[in-house]
Amino acid sequence: MTDPRPLLFFDSGVGGLSVLAAAQRLLPKAPIVYAADSAGYPYGTKSEAEIAARVPALLGRLVERYHPRLVVIACNTASTIALAHVRSALDLPVVGTVPAIKPAALLSKTRAIGVLGTEATIRQPYVDRLAAEFAADCLVLRHGSAELVDLAEAKLRGQDTDPAAYARILDGLTGQPGGERIDTVVLACTHFRLVEPELAAARLLTYVDGADGIARRIAYLTDGQSWPDAPSPGIAVFTRLDDSVERLRPALGNFGLARIERL
Repeated sequence: MTDPRPLLFFDSGVGGLSVLAAAQRLLPKAPIVYAADSAGYPYGTKSEAEIAARVPALLGRLVERYHPRLVVIACNTASTIALAHVRSALDLPVVGTVPAIKPAALLSKTRAIGVLGTEATIRQPYVDRLAAEFAADCLVLRHGSAELVDLAEAKLRGQDTDPAAYARILDGLTGQPGGERIDTVVLACTHFRLVEPELAAARLLTYVDGADGIARRIAYLTDGQSWPDAPSPGIAVFTRLDDSVERLRPALGNFGLARIERL
């Protein structure tokens, strides 16, 4: 007997597609539901209280509709703020996304790390704890950029983006005292992996994110479970449908998401 229950990926926008891609490489037959809270986008400029209330409520509705076997919060901001709330509300495995400070500390030769995320993520005490536990011997500098989230969304809609914008955003890290020593940057927002080539073109550094580690965690938690014999068309769910979602259709198709629905 095959099990048709999907994996449910959740983000404020399209950033979580970077995590979905990593999971699809390990689990190519997994049915997929990808949910984007387009009505609540962007999360990075919202308050902790807003996110802590909104995310568990939306995921409760999504789980009720799609009956997934596992939920992936493919969003650093939502994970650092609402992961505990979601896990207490749902009776199924929930995988979160955390800034990849530990692998960055292992890679850095100059012992100087940049953490590039949203404003909401970089100010979380959880990031302080990760830095203290795994990068205590490193200089850890942070920079929040809502603009980079928008650039990633624009790229997936097929729009051209300004190369100078990526250099300017990275200057927010390297322009801080000690920032010239940075050799490794944590992409602490799932959107940012989508524009890693543009960041690398602006500044040749080592860029690290958690997508592959999340994919391995999903594979571990579903080990031994059955999957359909062949991949089925995935579903992309949005909390608001408008022209910007329609412009995402070609990019969604590249991730096997053939159907678009509204929550």
